[in-house]
Amino acid sequence: MNKKPVRIGVVGYGFMGRTHSNAYSQLDHFFDTQHIPVRQVICGRSEDKVKDFAQKWGYHDTETDWRELVKRDDVDAIDICTPNDSHYDIALAAIENGKMILCEKPLALDGAQGRKMVEAIEAAGLPNLVWYNYRFLPAVTLAKKIIDSGELGRVFHYRANFLQDWTMSEELPQGGAALWRLDAAAAGSGVTGDLLAHNIDCARWLNGDIVSVSAMTETFIKERVHQETGEVQPVNIDDACAFLARFENGSLAIFESTRYARGHKSYKTFEINGQNKSLSWDLHDLNRLSYFDHSVPSETRGWSSIHVSDGDHPYAGNWWVPGLCLGYEHSFVHGAVEFMKHLDNPNAEKAFPDFRHALGTQYVCDAVLESARTKQWVDVKKA
Repeated sequence: MNKKPVRIGVVGYGFMGRTHSNAYSQLDHFFDTQHIPVRQVICGRSEDKVKDFAQKWGYHDTETDWRELVKRDDVDAIDICTPNDSHYDIALAAIENGKMILCEKPLALDGAQGRKMVEAIEAAGLPNLVWYNYRFLPAVTLAKKIIDSGELGRVFHYRANFLQDWTMSEELPQGGAALWRLDAAAAGSGVTGDLLAHNIDCARWLNGDIVSVSAMTETFIKERVHQETGEVQPVNIDDACAFLARFENGSLAIFESTRYARGHKSYKTFEINGQNKSLSWDLHDLNRLSYFDHSVPSETRGWSSIHVSDGDHPYAGNWWVPGLCLGYEHSFVHGAVEFMKHLDNPNAEKAFPDFRHALGTQYVCDAVLESARTKQWVDVKKA
């Protein structure tokens, strides 16, 4: 097969820049797609750091200004791995220059920005993806297949958590390269846009649109030193958020997220309860999908554990022999694979979240924050 290179320019060499670069380096070793990613240009503000990154990860060239990167004729797609406040500007410039886009989540600071990004990229007809990576883990993809088959019957409940504990110290500053997620100007929101956005994406993918929400948020530490100014400033992001939701299919939901759950580093879960069956999943044991089938005779009925590593399971057959486990990094490989497969066959149904789907998730986040402010139920806009 003659491979078609997709020359990628990545903006940002931090944590997400590494995960995406690793995904691009692994894809052609394990998956057979006509289009393959090429690590063309890495872009970052520090010339020394960006050159070191390029050497380590095999990029052909470097840039220190994304405005120059998006103009380059040797780049086909821009991968945005920067803080949330820059997604909008980079995306619009990339679209203006005819580039495909792969964008980190959330799509933008808010729905108003996100809507303009959707309108621009759809008018340009450019392929696009948003990196909601957890849906590409084999167990989560298997859950999607089971749900879509109708096996659960009518769905009654959905619940999800995403718990961490890394911001509990009052000495922790806000802002800067490592702690921009605590700065509302850079992040837009706290756990709502950072953690719950992942849960909302999974929920909407598995169970359909969310139509209304009732939320509460809390900022436990009200002031922190800002690293860039050295001044004590108010903290305007949410440290914790919990909300109730109604889905379009009539089911009810509970979502909770916090960075103040001592003992949890990245406890992400979902459970969905149907008339016939239930499913649940936990990121800490990400290769297992828990499965309850009420049709089993009562004396042997109970929760079973599916180890999602067999060759028949989603993505697993492309990697190792049954029983050997995949991890967090593989979710990004699978996301990149689905994007390349879409380029192979643009008429096939998309198996990844694009800008419009991510806008729907952004609208849920906006409604959650509005509900927390107004202390009222809020209807969610349609993307």
